[in-house]
Amino acid sequence: MITAARNRVITDLRDRIASLEGGSTRKVGCLAFGVSEIDGVLPGGGLAYGALHEFAGGGSGTVDGAAAALCVAGIAARTKGQILWCMTRPDLFFPALAQAGLHPDRVVFAEADREEDVLATMEEGLGYGGLGAVVGELVRLPMTASRRLQLAAEKTGTIGLVVRRWRRQTEASDFGQPTASTSRWRVSVLPSEELPVPGVGRPRWLLELMRVKAGECAEFIVGACDATGRIHLSSGSRDRQDQTGRRRGNAHR
Repeated sequence: MITAARNRVITDLRDRIASLEGGSTRKVGCLAFGVSEIDGVLPGGGLAYGALHEFAGGGSGTVDGAAAALCVAGIAARTKGQILWCMTRPDLFFPALAQAGLHPDRVVFAEADREEDVLATMEEGLGYGGLGAVVGELVRLPMTASRRLQLAAEKTGTIGLVVRRWRRQTEASDFGQPTASTSRWRVSVLPSEELPVPGVGRPRWLLELMRVKAGECAEFIVGACDATGRIHLSSGSRDRQDQTGRRRGNAHR
């Protein structure tokens, strides 16, 4: 049953979306990372438009969860148009979003009391077709709900981004359950890049592609999003890929 609170959220969302600039032309193709090693393993050369993509932290803690949110913010920042960000906890740190390339002025924040309302708001935003991206923070993503989001994204070509956030460690296991998402990623915090002088270098992440339709799994060590929302491949990732290649070569001898 649709509650009165959900009706108010959806009505307000319709009014705000209607006032946004931008057409409703269906986007096609992919949003490239701009890193050939990553784009090369993704069908089409990037994150597909008109599709749903999942991101989660590598552990159950808040640090990795924040890294996953910043990774999504960087992706959203490289799209054109306003961003709809749906959540149940208004705890985003706006300066951090800006550092990842996503200025808060571009974002319409939709706060809901329940995750069911987050899903409904995401579906409404994806079905509108005039947004750069639709982001949703969720603990659980049931198969039926993910299919509805995927279909709504396919209809308009809008990219859907789900940040899986855990409130307790036992909830992290839900990330292993099947969904209709086109790709699934895991982001873990690594020690920052070394500098030639004392100081703190650029943050680094272990970016794992856990699953992608018509593609293979992969992992990369990357520098975190810069002020334009872009990541770069760290030297450690190349070393890891070289070692993987040598292991595969030895296995076929």
